[in-house]
Amino acid sequence: MPLDYFVWLVRGEGRELVVDSGFSAAMARKRGREHLRCPADALRLLEVDAARVKDVVITHLHYDHVGNFELFPAAMLHLQELEMRYATGRYMCSECFRGAFEAEDVVGVVRRVYDGRVRFHDGDTELYPGISLHLIGGHTMGLQVVRVATRRGWLVLASDASHFYANMEEARPFPIVWSVAEMIDGYARMRALAESPAHIIPGHDPLVLERYPAPAKALQGVVARLD
Repeated sequence: MPLDYFVWLVRGEGRELVVDSGFSAAMARKRGREHLRCPADALRLLEVDAARVKDVVITHLHYDHVGNFELFPAAMLHLQELEMRYATGRYMCSECFRGAFEAEDVVGVVRRVYDGRVRFHDGDTELYPGISLHLIGGHTMGLQVVRVATRRGWLVLASDASHFYANMEEARPFPIVWSVAEMIDGYARMRALAESPAHIIPGHDPLVLERYPAPAKALQGVVARLD
């Protein structure tokens, strides 16, 4: 099944927050992926300047979620401390666990730590009113999801806690996984966090662009409005 790759913008109350930062054209060539557009260009379609964004939530450190973080020089990166421990610890000695990580991405985030541009979180936390982070694990040791208050209720950006709708609907985990038990438990946790199962947005499902409208006709198939 094909995968879509999403970067999310959370906008409201005078604040613009980005969730994940995708991957670059160079990484797409290295990994044999199709690269449609740079996340900064996509944000520009919504009149957002990536260079001025103040907060970027990194759900986990896999290459397709943390690439391009350098396009957000003014941003504080929000990451679970457990994810950094995972990405720099003994489990990376095994290809089984490190395959979806890129060393340069991880090293780059470590440099951001030393620049004072990473805020570590230890479990669940309210980032701002109406925006909270929740440690799920499963796919990686420190994967976090983002819960957002919208006009239609509480919505959960699941990232890779569920790649596709079918993963959580059928309790059938995606095969890249740190802990199957945590992933299965994560489906239940996300249902408890969301207004309804329909308010959980999977990390890579092409159906997202079919189920949610674009904010303008010209953005059909490029941008989905979730609220």
